[in-house]
Amino acid sequence: MKKFGVLFSLFILPLVFYIFLSKGIYKYSNLPILTSEVVDIHSLGDSTATFNEHLSVICFLGNDINTAKGSVFNLNETIYKRFYQKPYFQMVAILPEGTQEQYKSVIEELSAFTNTSNWRFIYANKTQINTLFNSFDTPFQLNENLYSDNAYIIDRKLRLRGRKDDDDTEDGKLYGYNMKSIAVLKNKMKDDISIIYYQLKKSAEKEARRKREI
Repeated sequence: MKKFGVLFSLFILPLVFYIFLSKGIYKYSNLPILTSEVVDIHSLGDSTATFNEHLSVICFLGNDINTAKGSVFNLNETIYKRFYQKPYFQMVAILPEGTQEQYKSVIEELSAFTNTSNWRFIYANKTQINTLFNSFDTPFQLNENLYSDNAYIIDRKLRLRGRKDDDDTEDGKLYGYNMKSIAVLKNKMKDDISIIYYQLKKSAEKEARRKREI
């Protein structure tokens, strides 16, 4: 029995664990598309900015820096630093025109301990910001300061990605990720971005096999 116990722990348990993980990866290997046609940030007037061919995390920070600052640093520490060196990744902050000076200190503070090359700070007027946000087609609204508690994932084809089986929402749909919650960012958003990269990897492998077979 002792010998069997040793064999079980060495060979069978790892196999069971591997099967469990494989089923988990299969279950979550396709992160749902919740909105198909999001307005591109190119329309906000910055000729170098686009969602196209980028994997973007978007936040609407509004004109109250005291409300937004904590959200910025939560996103930076939990999401940006994890993915900024990955291909296609960018973090996009949408800010109201006239707040450039207000946010200058925040950007400088970020730059002091973070490589901010894939952070984009885009300034737009109220109409442009609302048009962009409304194109996400979520059940949420920006507050009076043009701020949202949530960050959003936009894929390379300008589609809003999220969950349809989330345990913490009434209808199971998770459109955005609460920036004030480290747990949500770490346990949901980070995992969901990883799923998209898993999809991209599998698609690239499939395309490479197709080319070899031609």
